[in-house]
Amino acid sequence: MRLPTAVLLSSLVAAALAPVLAQTAAPAEPRTMQARTMQDVLDASQPSDWRELDPARTLYMELDSGRVVIELAPQFAPAHVANITAMAREGYWDGLAIVRSQDNFVVQWGDPNADDAAKKKPLGSAKAKLPAEFERPAKGLAFHALPDRDGWAPQVGFVDGFPAARDEAANVAWMAHCYGAVGAGRNNDADSSTGAELYVVTGQSPRQLDRNITVVGRVVHGIERLSVVPRGTGPLGFYEQPEQRVAIRSVRLASQVPAAERTALQLLRTDTPTFDALVESRRNRRDDFYKRPAGHIDLCNVPLPTRTPPAAAK
Repeated sequence: MRLPTAVLLSSLVAAALAPVLAQTAAPAEPRTMQARTMQDVLDASQPSDWRELDPARTLYMELDSGRVVIELAPQFAPAHVANITAMAREGYWDGLAIVRSQDNFVVQWGDPNADDAAKKKPLGSAKAKLPAEFERPAKGLAFHALPDRDGWAPQVGFVDGFPAARDEAANVAWMAHCYGAVGAGRNNDADSSTGAELYVVTGQSPRQLDRNITVVGRVVHGIERLSVVPRGTGPLGFYEQPEQRVAIRSVRLASQVPAAERTALQLLRTDTPTFDALVESRRNRRDDFYKRPAGHIDLCNVPLPTRTPPAAAK
């Protein structure tokens, strides 16, 4: 029996579409976005993505518990860094102490007798008076911006590895008070710091201090040696008894230390596509644990990886 033409055409069309319809009707296989983790990014990094510390602007703070490594930032605070390097060369902090540890805030060190003119330790060749260096001109800085908005500044990002902020309209830039930032303690007067009293942020980033205190650098290694010191029992976390203080064996420039005794350390550069990929891996985490990528990252939550140079690790 011959089928009517219309029926025959319908059958042919149905036969032709059957594979397509079958694929459409079949349950879709779950699709997982293959996003790189931070470790993936670091594993794929090249030697050019890493940088060495400059021994002339790196401090080694020696405690009984070990070494703390601080990178100084003369591009933001040249006068303070000059004072600090002079004091380090002359052993100013040797035998002094950590005098303050305030919970969720800062650890501070210096001369316990700084307020006693008759007992305080002389500054040596360092200057007794410095200008406040809360900010500097934004023009001329190689500023590597983050993609997300910030509640404290028009724009945030990194300059030579240091978390920073800027206001291009006002032509000003400044370092941010992220975890590990090292600042110069002062009194009420803006220009009352010399770099002799230093602190490091060991708590939630106190960004309200930005542009109110001179930031001179950041801890790049060994911050756990500072963050775990006992909390002070006095106001603002100051130690009330001398025996509570944590002794400082010495603070020296890395350039004063024989090369064989230096801490072998490389820092991930913050001005490369590799760093951008690392930031994105943290902005939108898609590993097995995270169910909802944030699509945002705060300046002070951006990891700043370090590593032992491959040659030194062998």
